[in-house]
Amino acid sequence: MSAVLVVVAHPDDEVLGCGGTMARLAQEGRSVHLLVLADGVGARHVDGHTDARVMDEQRRRRVALTAASQVLGVQSVDTADFPDNRMDTVAVLDVARRVEQAIAAHRPTMVLTHHAGDVNQDHRRTHEAVIAACRPQPGHPVDTLLFFEVASSTEWQVPGAAPVFQPSWFVDTSSTITKQLEALSCYAEELRPWPHPRSAEALRARAAWRGATVGVEAAEAFMLGRRLVRG
Repeated sequence: MSAVLVVVAHPDDEVLGCGGTMARLAQEGRSVHLLVLADGVGARHVDGHTDARVMDEQRRRRVALTAASQVLGVQSVDTADFPDNRMDTVAVLDVARRVEQAIAAHRPTMVLTHHAGDVNQDHRRTHEAVIAACRPQPGHPVDTLLFFEVASSTEWQVPGAAPVFQPSWFVDTSSTITKQLEALSCYAEELRPWPHPRSAEALRARAAWRGATVGVEAAEAFMLGRRLVRG
């Protein structure tokens, strides 16, 4: 079956944004690949943090990424080294070329990535780069482009500042919400206590609400960027 590429800014964005869908696609026999563009911890460090401490945090985040990917059934994980929470300092072209490399390697027919209106600037830069890398030129493999929501970024944007997340594509994750929560637990250091949106309870609640809006027990919501039905 055809491949799927998930492109995220940071480790854990994939679980929060589309982990249930990734697990479902993998169970259905799709080849799911993941590209992570920044380490998600580099921007937290201030004067006084030793190189050893920084490297240890990065190592633990990579371990969590590997463990979560195994839970979700991801076939391959690729990481880049763009500056964490400073991707707005990198040209879109440079990020897009990295995404193009992943597309060339896996030839996905479906790409999932961040929504354009997220508060986090790395999410927005990732979105822009994916759009550039998925220009619908003749022979390009991608025919479905989907944008997901990420807790503590998408819903934190203020009215009028950016495009609003208005889902038009839903995936029933009733059979994979347990795997998604298991994958989220791999990122225990990144979680916050309820009622913070970056918590297991919040993820479960959002899945239930998105499911209720389309008549299933649990779901993930996406905005459709483009869908090509080939002849």
